[in-house]
Amino acid sequence: MSSRTPRPALTALFTAGYLAAYLLPTLVGRLADSLRLSPTQAGLAGSALLLSSATAGFSLAARVERLGPRKAARAGLLLAAVGYGTAALSSSVPLVVAGAMIGGFGSGTATAVAATGIAAQKDPHRASTLGLLSVSALAGALYLTIPRLSPSGHALPFAALAVTALAVWPATRRFADPAGPDNSPARAASALKTPLPHARSGAALAAVIVVWSMAQNSLWGVSSSIGTVQAGLSEVTVGSVFAVALGAGLLGVIGAGALGTRVDRALPIGAGTAAIACCIALSARADGLGTFASGEIAWNTLYPVVLSYLLGLAASLDPRGRWAVLVGSASSLGTACGPLVGSSLAQGVGYPAMGAALATTLLLLAVPLTAVALHTGGRPLFAGAARRRSGAPVGAIVPPSGLLEQPVVEIFPLEVPAVAAEAFTTAGPDGVQPEMSSSGYASTSAR
Repeated sequence: MSSRTPRPALTALFTAGYLAAYLLPTLVGRLADSLRLSPTQAGLAGSALLLSSATAGFSLAARVERLGPRKAARAGLLLAAVGYGTAALSSSVPLVVAGAMIGGFGSGTATAVAATGIAAQKDPHRASTLGLLSVSALAGALYLTIPRLSPSGHALPFAALAVTALAVWPATRRFADPAGPDNSPARAASALKTPLPHARSGAALAAVIVVWSMAQNSLWGVSSSIGTVQAGLSEVTVGSVFAVALGAGLLGVIGAGALGTRVDRALPIGAGTAAIACCIALSARADGLGTFASGEIAWNTLYPVVLSYLLGLAASLDPRGRWAVLVGSASSLGTACGPLVGSSLAQGVGYPAMGAALATTLLLLAVPLTAVALHTGGRPLFAGAARRRSGAPVGAIVPPSGLLEQPVVEIFPLEVPAVAAEAFTTAGPDGVQPEMSSSGYASTSAR
């Protein structure tokens, strides 16, 4: 995908794709109430939605350019609107689950296209923080309005997802189809045959982020139940806490965007993950409004900060965006397992023990995540290839991570003194010896 794809269009598509995961607590809680499901059954339904989303990402990791970003984005938004709309209008458990899975596949498709476009930006970290900022703001607004518009039932949250997908549809006009020199079918097809760069770092990051996301969303999927059952709060109060928490998350995202590459990625990723572990343990032990709000707000402030650096790290590994999509899909896979794991642990050992187990897991995961961030710390946070003003790539001439991109200056002609040329005993890169000019200089023509 061309790096010239407008950032607002990418942000809108990212928001539509990620929104379902942000609304997971209210989706799972309302499915249990309206369809009379057990917490484990409702968690399984939420997991099915997110698993379908992850499947779409894995399927499209290297195929977005070949299919065409515009066509893929529109197909994803259409599936999301139809699937979530069907789930909103139905009261049959099989039909609701089927609609949720179709909608989840559409969300995953939209996220894959957005991740590919973000990886092609000059600064993927900033692009990903804008996407997280947008989805956090929208989710916070929905957490404030949904309980007041409808105190129960699963229709309204699913309808919100469907309406969001339709609202983002006009933005797809800004995406390109596979045509032209930068998006030709041959170039798109070659992406399928090109080996993934930095295979070990990318594979390690993808494997660890599955468990990282699972631990996060094991608690997120049952947070509503912790607030209403263990802490004794009303759904309106819990929704207000979530809205404030997501608002704090906006501040975290803004801070991450302002901080950017001024610090090494290992610090926010490693230390942030350890801090999140403490927040999860606190939230899982909540017995009132104070502890519940403290844990949820602190957690949601830190989570998007760490996630934005993880997404930026994945985007820096491959300018075609394949690692960005694969790592994002791995995150969705872990997110998909979260509600089922969280509800099963909660029923088996209780919320406090569940929180302690998840916190311990995150502390252990902070070590390999920090190692990957340190290993790739010298790589740029943008798309790996500098470009001339015309947009044509000029090779892998990129500044170190954290420095601004410098313009590429072409020198015509480049002349080397003959005394320097005589020091070379082999031919040049084309196998042709330098030609001596009448002035005693060996000249080379610009390539």
